[in-house]
Amino acid sequence: MADWITAEAARERLGVRPQTLYAYVSRGRLRVRPDPEDPRRSLYRAADVAALNERKARGRKAADVAAGAIAWGEPVLDSAITTVVGGRLYYRGRDAVALSGTETLEGVARLLRGGDGAALKRTERPVPPQAADMRARAFAALAARAGQDPPARGRHPLALAVEAATLLDVLADAVAGQVGGGAIHDRLASAWGHHAAGRASDLIRRALVLLADHELNASTFAARVAASTGASLAASALAGLAALSGPRHGGATAAVRGLLAEAAEIGPAAAIAARLAEDRVIPGFGHQLYPEGDPRAEALIDRLSLSSDLQDLRTAVLSHTGMAANVDFALVALAETLELPRDAPFALFAVARCAGWIAHAMEQGQTGQLIRPRARYTGPEPG
Repeated sequence: MADWITAEAARERLGVRPQTLYAYVSRGRLRVRPDPEDPRRSLYRAADVAALNERKARGRKAADVAAGAIAWGEPVLDSAITTVVGGRLYYRGRDAVALSGTETLEGVARLLRGGDGAALKRTERPVPPQAADMRARAFAALAARAGQDPPARGRHPLALAVEAATLLDVLADAVAGQVGGGAIHDRLASAWGHHAAGRASDLIRRALVLLADHELNASTFAARVAASTGASLAASALAGLAALSGPRHGGATAAVRGLLAEAAEIGPAAAIAARLAEDRVIPGFGHQLYPEGDPRAEALIDRLSLSSDLQDLRTAVLSHTGMAANVDFALVALAETLELPRDAPFALFAVARCAGWIAHAMEQGQTGQLIRPRARYTGPEPG
């Protein structure tokens, strides 16, 4: 409780009126929770108060604001697609965890695009690339489309919506390694040795919905930058996939497996202690947007029977650091529970997040604005 303070203390530290305090909460800059000793009162996150004070002290010069916006800082553009408020993820105002209980990725993709829910069918069924590796097939499929699809700028919204539905299916086929019909989660489940409409298919469906978008993460920002140039939806999605492939984004599940291997060799407590002593990250745990725990991870883990290795690691990390499992850990747990291919977590991430990339690309295109920030030059004196 030391990190939670009363409204009066928060206002005093910030030097603001009550309505300003509530405005900070509504904008997602200040987290709030009920006081466990008096549910009629609210407590405010002291760390958020300190961060707000730091921003105020830094001033509002454009250069300072821009520098602080690059990493988990001030919002840099408007979007009506996704937000994280109060530790919950919302797609156009609807709770993503609740949606994962009933919706498909295709339905959520329409929601993210701002559609009315009408189903759009793919316009073609190209044969997916024949590479043995799922990741290679995904890149090849999007690259082929990016090389031939027309620019998105100036095209009719319905034509873009049909192209968006087709593109999502093309990527799903590439990951599955075959042209399929039916829902994407059923097709992936079948490709990975499970029956369509079974438990594995339902878990895959939930994961796809929970991963469909996550506000302005690195891959989505990359997709929006590409879209701001007028590039095709496929080119924007390819930019997103390239960013996703990094080990600090969609490739983070490999690091989780590495930690699991360390824990199996020397024990969870020793593995965590060694990483903390060396100031190394604990992959698969903690998230800056979810200080109380990643709701996407909880929604998946609650439906899995974790192996003793996974459960022991989860328990040890929580007891040593206080960090809860995030969605990267949940994806590894899902893959191990269902005995999916090793690269399935990345493949699920890519197929799901493609829905978000496309939605953001279309939204960015509607603004007509080119994303072109300036660099603060630190090199030799010119001339």
